[in-house]
Amino acid sequence: MFDISWTEFLLIGVVALIVIGPKELPAVMRTMGQWTRKVRSMAADFQNQFQEAIREAEMADLKKQVDDMAHDIKHYDPLKDVRADVEAMGKDVATTLESKPASPTLADVAVAASAAEASVALPIAESAAEFREQDVVAAATEPVTPEAAEKTAEPDSTGRAG
Repeated sequence: MFDISWTEFLLIGVVALIVIGPKELPAVMRTMGQWTRKVRSMAADFQNQFQEAIREAEMADLKKQVDDMAHDIKHYDPLKDVRADVEAMGKDVATTLESKPASPTLADVAVAASAAEASVALPIAESAAEFREQDVVAAATEPVTPEAAEKTAEPDSTGRAG
């Protein structure tokens, strides 16, 4: 602790024997031992109090973390994100519906389906006839004049009307 070697300790003992005397040396040594014991116990108490304060501070931090986690768990809403996503999709659908003039008709769906089929498997001649039918279907969605009705009622060379 004080880094005293045996030779230095022996020198201190000889000087104490000469200065204090052989009669009073045991009482002085006992008193020095008691003081040393008191100093060590006080140092140990201080160290224990210091460590206890550190533990209490750590426990307070740990308690705060646990309380924060408990608060988060208590107020956790698992459907919050799902609800927000559904509301966002609903707003997107509403804006899409508001921006489009009208919803597609059954004829528009039929035209799209026939165009998809024609582009995949039909030969060029049949595709041309299909496109002609699409024009007829597209014209049918507009107001029909009597002349256009007569024109579409007449069969052509393929046997189809229009």
